[in-house]
Amino acid sequence: MAVEKFPVEAGHIMMFARSVGDANPIYADESYAKTTETGGIIAPPTFIQASSQYDPDASLRPKIGQKWFGSGAKPSGSNAPAEESLAGDAGGTSGGGTGLHGGQHYTYHQNMKPGDVLTAESKPGQRWEKESKRAGKLIFSESITEYKNQNGELVVTARSVGIQTERVVDQG
Repeated sequence: MAVEKFPVEAGHIMMFARSVGDANPIYADESYAKTTETGGIIAPPTFIQASSQYDPDASLRPKIGQKWFGSGAKPSGSNAPAEESLAGDAGGTSGGGTGLHGGQHYTYHQNMKPGDVLTAESKPGQRWEKESKRAGKLIFSESITEYKNQNGELVVTARSVGIQTERVVDQG
């Protein structure tokens, strides 16, 4: 995912922390946060994923007037758009298989804080294959996204791994 601009706002940080059940006051209480090492409110670690909401074409989001592929009516990802990518080009449905998210890793270079405006640049990472008894060949694809702040400083590096199966997983 690469967004043109991701504004980091205090209200969004507070709501995100509440939504994940994290009551740490460093995410919402400015008075408390000023007494900490960070010197102010910061965003929770996985807050960077909220940047996808600023991408109008984010394929993992429901779209008004369109059937959402994440309904759970079929095996995970089996009715995802073919161009869908969970990491690089690993998602989607080519060859009758399914795409799924295989992992996420973050490297934090500095704290995200209110007032930051982040931009993202994505690039492909490593690619490898393994054989599976229940789904045939598994193709693993890594995508690396670097998030920089308004000063051009690296804030977060996100590594996502997508897995493309050769066929729908055998349930038997």
